[in-house]
Amino acid sequence: MKHYALLIALVLPISVQSIANQNQETQDASVSQQSLTEQEKYQQWATELWQSLQPTTGEVKLPGAVATLNVPDNFYYLSPEDTDKVLVEIWGNPPGQNTLGMLFPSGMTPFDAESWGVTIEYEQDGYISDKDADDINYSELLTQMKLDTQRSSEERVKQGYPAIELVGWAEQPYYDKDSHKLHWAKEVRFEGYEQNTLNYNIRVLGRRGVLVLNFIANMEQKPLIDSNLESVLALAEFDEGSRYSDFDPDVDKVAAYGLGALVAGKVLAKSGFFAAALIFLKKFGVFIVIGIAALAKKLFVRKASDN
Repeated sequence: MKHYALLIALVLPISVQSIANQNQETQDASVSQQSLTEQEKYQQWATELWQSLQPTTGEVKLPGAVATLNVPDNFYYLSPEDTDKVLVEIWGNPPGQNTLGMLFPSGMTPFDAESWGVTIEYEQDGYISDKDADDINYSELLTQMKLDTQRSSEERVKQGYPAIELVGWAEQPYYDKDSHKLHWAKEVRFEGYEQNTLNYNIRVLGRRGVLVLNFIANMEQKPLIDSNLESVLALAEFDEGSRYSDFDPDVDKVAAYGLGALVAGKVLAKSGFFAAALIFLKKFGVFIVIGIAALAKKLFVRKASDN
């Protein structure tokens, strides 16, 4: 009897441990299966969303504007409706951006971890005089912009979005008097994000307003953006009759501000303060950390073959 009791005493812990191990293996398998299911949900969501977009190249007449884009093969254009899907559903920005579309480099999708793009807008505030181009103190301007950003950031936080800090110039403003194109870059910090965001801004002056193009990227991508700047500057032009040189002082409205205010004004509303943060990593409540790059490439190849 003692031997029997001893045997039970020896076997019981082993049996309990064995059962515990089996339960743990079952739980691990269940978690693994659950994670796989979440990945499958994400892939289905991403695939369906990407397939709903319509990338375009060639001549693009901007909706509601007086300008045309000549989109080369190394870029593609997305309509305002498609752009809203990218900015809000994929990148997690507030709705209501009201763009005229967006440009992306070919071979890259909005789902790509290294994704960057160019938003397009038009502000019809009138003809902007460039007479003060050589008189602007950009150091003083930056100080005021930081204060404006801080105030606007407080409103964003109240709406549940990350706080924003304007770190400084990533590229000081430069105005080309011949092409009437102004460009500058800001380094922006979004609360909760490890990398700072690069906002590279382009303004194309026209007869009745300004064409607004803003790069959205991370600071570490600045060399890449610099290498694409001239291409983007070249593809945006006003149509004949709406160009800067077509201005008629007898009939055309003159804007109430100059180039300096164009750089500083409407800091958050119109200056491209979008967070290029890929919220799909937690789209279904879990971190999906594998297969993203492969999926992005697969999506682009599939879309290219469909077109």
